[in-house]
Amino acid sequence: VQLQASGGGLVQAGGSLRLSCAASGLTFSNYRMGWFRQAPGKEREFVSHISSSTYYADSVKGRFTISRDNAKNTVYLQMNSLKPEDTAVYYCAAGRSTSVRYGYWGQGTLVTVSS
Repeated sequence: VQLQASGGGLVQAGGSLRLSCAASGLTFSNYRMGWFRQAPGKEREFVSHISSSTYYADSVKGRFTISRDNAKNTVYLQMNSLKPEDTAVYYCAAGRSTSVRYGYWGQGTLVTVSS
């Protein structure tokens, strides 16, 4: 299984980015896909996930939108109204729909939001 995250970069506060995560080696539609992030010096935290429904951390609710394209085995994270505190390495992860755990992780993509 491989998860390849992309789309990170440097953006000014208030700007937008869209992250993508392409999955291979798994039956994509059977997996819950999640996004997590880890800021410098902080623990990794949950951002959002999507299965048959979506769920967001309070810190990103209303600004970020998760979506998936099962035909392309890809999950997206549209990030709007970015804030400096959104600066982090963003990781995508895959977990079986029958489990609460995430068994597979991507390599991460860096998002830097300047003030």
